[in-house]
Amino acid sequence: MKIVFPFIAQIHQSLHSLPIAAAMAKLYPEVEVHLAAASQPQLNLIRHLATYYPEAPLNFSRLNAPEWVKRRLDRQGPSPLDKILTLFHNRGWLDSFDAIVVPERTCLYLRHMGVHHPKLIYTGHGAGDRAIGFASDIKHYDYVLVPGRKVEERLLQAGAISPQRYFRGVYAKFDLMRRMGTRELKLFNNDRPTVVYNPHFSRALSSWRRFGRDVLEYFANQTHFNLIFAPHYRLFDRHREEGQKLIEQYRAHAHMLIDPGSMRSVDMTYTLAADIYLGDVSSQVAEFITRPRPCIFLNAHDAKWHNNPNYRSWTLGDVIGSPAELAVVLRRNARHPDTYRDEQMRYMQETFDHDEADSTSDAAQAIIEYLSRSA
Repeated sequence: MKIVFPFIAQIHQSLHSLPIAAAMAKLYPEVEVHLAAASQPQLNLIRHLATYYPEAPLNFSRLNAPEWVKRRLDRQGPSPLDKILTLFHNRGWLDSFDAIVVPERTCLYLRHMGVHHPKLIYTGHGAGDRAIGFASDIKHYDYVLVPGRKVEERLLQAGAISPQRYFRGVYAKFDLMRRMGTRELKLFNNDRPTVVYNPHFSRALSSWRRFGRDVLEYFANQTHFNLIFAPHYRLFDRHREEGQKLIEQYRAHAHMLIDPGSMRSVDMTYTLAADIYLGDVSSQVAEFITRPRPCIFLNAHDAKWHNNPNYRSWTLGDVIGSPAELAVVLRRNARHPDTYRDEQMRYMQETFDHDEADSTSDAAQAIIEYLSRSA
């Protein structure tokens, strides 16, 4: 049996599938497990992450593409077109596998490129509430991994999964973070509470374009809180110069850390280090409340969020409609950090079948058992 894990998107997605590949290679040495990256930086990353699994015999390669596409991928990262072109130029090789395991949905295009032999298996790459996470096209995957009851129920309601074709109880990123020893770090030389501001990249949902600069200016001009600005990795993915300018603009503020996109922005370093979460719709809030703490959400689009499952996370803290409200709401949350603790605990139980067990081993076993019975 041959199984391939392609990595064609941004680095944050790698953390959700590579641990499963490593567990599979360790548990099933008779299975050929391949990891294939679209860019050289991505290949370097997955090789590095695999060093945390020295017991796993993995095969690494770079996906084929025209040289001009490769250069662009290496320099700028993946665009939607680059991802599709890369899949097209590797369609024959990918069709030689028994299964293709991916954390994203671009690979569904393979079915329109003549790749019909392998089973397509979807790991997902987060546990948020946005509607796109429950899109009906997930039904085109042969097998799906879900983190917990919340995602399971919404996918069943959408008709996107069916019995015997999914497995519940996997959040591979947690397993990798334990391997990496990710822990709470003291990132500032003071005793102020620390806020992490984590806006999403989607223009239709993010607070960044409307409120982001005002948020940064508020924190620059106050003396009560530290700020970590760690947006979704894709916010500056194609605009790295803009992110670099922000670093320079706030470099003199010792109580502010600006990270427009690095490994630390996706490996839970900042969500573990912060005392208060400030964001909008990013699924990182689910990772933040693995240790319940105050959350604040910026409603930048006048969303009608009450009783809306796509905004379920906004029941975990205060929702405000303007950065002008930050001073009051931050002080209140600093004084009463446990106000939403019970709701956060319920959300955690709904979102993750989470304990200290290695869920990636269960995922690898579920995939192999599915492939064996459907052969």
